[in-house]
Amino acid sequence: MPGIGPWTAGYISLRALRDPDAWPSGDLVLVKRMDALGIPQDHLERWRPWRAYAALHLWSSS
Repeated sequence: MPGIGPWTAGYISLRALRDPDAWPSGDLVLVKRMDALGIPQDHLERWRPWRAYAALHLWSSS
């Protein structure tokens, strides 16, 4: 669908569809929080199938 990118699709999956493994890729707040906490990007795979919960925790910690 035009105008719907990976971030939007991930956010909709996370919030509306309640997918526990959804990750809004490219979210600047998540990238900055992970960098600030020293969490490498490859840890995303370790968080499967609960990446949505990690995203919510990172957002709330900002």
